[in-house]
Amino acid sequence: MLSGCNALLGGGSRGAASAIVNQTATPARADSVSSQEHARIVATYGGIYHDKRLEEMLAKVVTRLVAASDDPKRTYRVTILNAPAVNAFALPSGDLYVTRGLLALASDASEVAAVMAHEMAHVTANHAAQREARARTAIIVSRAVTDALADGSAGQLALASGQRTLASFSRQQELEADAIGVRTAARAVYDPMAASRFLMTMSRYANYRGSLAAVQDRRPDFLSNHPSTPERVEFARQAAQQVEKSKGDTDRGAYLAAIDGIIYGDDTGQGYVRGRNFYHAGLKLGFTVPEGFVLDNTTEAVLATGPDGTALRFDAVTLPESMPLETYLASGWINGLDRSSIAAFEINGLPAASALARAKGWVFRITVVRIGDTGTYRFIFANESDTPAFADAERQTVSSFRVLTREEVADLKPLRVKIVTVGFRDDEDSLVRRMRGVDKPAQLFRVLNNFDPEERLRAGTKVKIVAD
Repeated sequence: MLSGCNALLGGGSRGAASAIVNQTATPARADSVSSQEHARIVATYGGIYHDKRLEEMLAKVVTRLVAASDDPKRTYRVTILNAPAVNAFALPSGDLYVTRGLLALASDASEVAAVMAHEMAHVTANHAAQREARARTAIIVSRAVTDALADGSAGQLALASGQRTLASFSRQQELEADAIGVRTAARAVYDPMAASRFLMTMSRYANYRGSLAAVQDRRPDFLSNHPSTPERVEFARQAAQQVEKSKGDTDRGAYLAAIDGIIYGDDTGQGYVRGRNFYHAGLKLGFTVPEGFVLDNTTEAVLATGPDGTALRFDAVTLPESMPLETYLASGWINGLDRSSIAAFEINGLPAASALARAKGWVFRITVVRIGDTGTYRFIFANESDTPAFADAERQTVSSFRVLTREEVADLKPLRVKIVTVGFRDDEDSLVRRMRGVDKPAQLFRVLNNFDPEERLRAGTKVKIVAD
């Protein structure tokens, strides 16, 4: 049913690569395949996030790591991706990627150094190239199994066994990269315990995200691509204990100064989620989901889940302005369409049309609405049962769709991480009250600042809050 869906919008600041580190020459990508992969990654993760302070900080970190690495002559190109997801990864060409979401979550330079050293280890140990070769082999094997075995279930078992073998090998690579990364960071005089510390922070952040019960962004995060967190934390702690007994730098003050003002969550070009509201300044539109629903803004669409299992997808579709919306609904892209349900109406002065469909055990309520010549948008609701609550959720959401006023557009600003100094009269509650635009601010405040359950604030220390 959704095979013809388009993404709502690409997003993010776009421009030159964020940072080139080590040596004076720009490292050339290995081949056209690497260039294509770089372009795909940048597009998938919302473009490139350009910030001079962050670029200089990251260049300094990677330069120190390269000098301390097993291959100090290798060059790297570092790109900061304009995505709220917490992730970092590397290509065989020496391209390193880190999201602004990960940079916002880290609390000092040694934690970022631990992540980048881990990814550099994948390059120097040739893991990325080995992974590409295994992926090609897996494709060939899967085709052979499918073609050769008439028994479909036997074929699936063979494929599952092969996938488990690949996953196990990948786990070994990840732990090897952890060990190399900790040693490299320690030789670069960074805190060797930073890796285990930041792994715990990422785990707490994943739990926070899970507690929101939102449909998560489809882009993988760092933890989803790596072995389980408890195992990695213990492994990283043991690796740190085996290096020289020096505390190493954290560069916390300089790091917090570099991330002060970094965008948190959605960027301007991606629209904003504020509680139960979605606003898009560029498209000048907004809508509100019912009480109990949780919104999630992904690169492909705006998604939401309701307490009764209702799912919502909101996206854009390209249609000729001359095509009636009723004609579009009946054009064949909806499986199980009840043609008699198609109806035209208006939403806050905008032309709209809706329809009902049933397919594969699901009920779908679809509404399309057009804003002049600027775009056509779709609300696609799904539930296993066509209950009155399901119908009411669709009605409430659709009826809230509207064009934003000039004043509302002007007031829309992204959330940012702000670094504040704890005053003598401050406590955790007073700082949490300064948080804006986020769910469960008290829990997020503790995660962002990597506070243990019993830890208390100290006057004069610097902490992170999120505000517009």
